[in-house]
Amino acid sequence: MLKIGNITFDAYPVALAPMEDISDPPFRYLCKYFGADFLITEFISSEALIRNAEKSNKKLEINDYERPIGIQIFGNKIDSMVEAAKIAEKTKPDFIDLNFGCPVKKVAIKGSGAGLLKDIPLMVNITKEIVKAVKIPVTVKTRLGWDEKTKNIIEITQKLQDVGISAISIHARTRSQMYKGKADWELIGEIKNNPKITIPVIGNGDIDSPEKAKLMFDKYGVDGIMIGRASIGNPWIFKQIKHFLLYNRIIPQPSINEKVKLVKEHLKKSIEWKGLPIGIFEMRPHLSNYFKGIPNFKNMRIKLLTTNDPTELYDLLDEISKIY
Repeated sequence: MLKIGNITFDAYPVALAPMEDISDPPFRYLCKYFGADFLITEFISSEALIRNAEKSNKKLEINDYERPIGIQIFGNKIDSMVEAAKIAEKTKPDFIDLNFGCPVKKVAIKGSGAGLLKDIPLMVNITKEIVKAVKIPVTVKTRLGWDEKTKNIIEITQKLQDVGISAISIHARTRSQMYKGKADWELIGEIKNNPKITIPVIGNGDIDSPEKAKLMFDKYGVDGIMIGRASIGNPWIFKQIKHFLLYNRIIPQPSINEKVKLVKEHLKKSIEWKGLPIGIFEMRPHLSNYFKGIPNFKNMRIKLLTTNDPTELYDLLDEISKIY
């Protein structure tokens, strides 16, 4: 059973993975509505946070209905990360999550995110000092290693456990893989079944269906799973997975009309939270996926992804309801 600090989760916990410009409050609202057991914010730069950057401060905003929720920070300087963790703690999240897994070049090349997989002592020291500095649980999200030759996640997990983290989430790829190739869950299974590792282990990578979710719990024994890319424009995947795990039954996707209603709600919240035009720009990855699989939808999708006018977008959504 998954437990983070004093928070105990029901069977088969499924979480929304932190994704930049994706796991924002408007999308988190929908994922929670569809049954995500816990959420993590977009990652926040420790350097930007300690400099009081407006965009980073806004990412600290959380709502009570999102709980349990963690705030994720990244960076590669001990003092900055500790200070950022203290700032994040003041907004009263349920836990602080440390990003040691982001593979994006502009993050990793500077030694942050997955870049810390090349400097394990620094990763461990950052974690140790943050655990000492805050009063709430600290968790870590990372990858199997930097590349195929350095899949040292078992050693990393033990070291991080020793300095006091409450749980670890592992994306089953190396940094060099980015998001390509098949996720390798075998090492996650080894970690979960290692008697020296007692903290909860949460698996992430390639879970895009209820059947795959069940396989990860049954075959590898993980304490929880995280859904990332498969949730983009598809927040009902949480409901589908939870229902299958609990009742062994597949429930259908929402109807076109139900999807249109959801997109309108998502769009409204995105514009309210981010303003125009950003509220529309950052909806586009979702808009690209919400109506995936509908025949002869290409021209409509192009219209959805190219307009900056909210009124036109709402009109297009109404048109989708009538046509499809």
